[in-house]
Amino acid sequence: MRKLNIGLTEEQRQGVINLLNQDLADAYLLLVKTKKFHWDVTGPQFRTLHLLWEEHYQALTETIDSVAERVRTLGGYPVGTMEGFLKVASLKEQPGNVPTATEMVTLLVDDHEQVIRNLREHIDQCSEKFHDEGTADFLTGLMEGHEEMAWMLRSFIEGQGLQSDGNQNAVGVKTAVGV
Repeated sequence: MRKLNIGLTEEQRQGVINLLNQDLADAYLLLVKTKKFHWDVTGPQFRTLHLLWEEHYQALTETIDSVAERVRTLGGYPVGTMEGFLKVASLKEQPGNVPTATEMVTLLVDDHEQVIRNLREHIDQCSEKFHDEGTADFLTGLMEGHEEMAWMLRSFIEGQGLQSDGNQNAVGVKTAVGV
């Protein structure tokens, strides 16, 4: 392959590629978990969560492709095996566990928030350490997508505990001001 001449050294590009591969691995694990919960959810909010998670895993699929293409743009190769993903991801699997609907939402919120924290750190590193403003901007867009997904999930469980058996437990129920 022809040597890249895009204003970044080989070391800078490789540093960014390593960060992007971690982001790719996290996105892939989050996709798998979201799809698994999409299949396994039960209870009174089945349809709502089933459809929400379908939207989320479709968005994550696009994210994964974009991150992998960014790695290639910088002259690297994306991680592309489950072994590789599990090796570099910060997220963890929870095999053999079928949580309640509320627990599923909570686990996904936790994972999205971890990804957001990682992306904030990676944005700073891309900009300050590797001087790659293009990737910093790219990661900012990804972070905003995860922030929105986390907000939607948090909003779903805020104010009440929803059990898979259909029981609802009030937990600090909030009402609008003036209502």
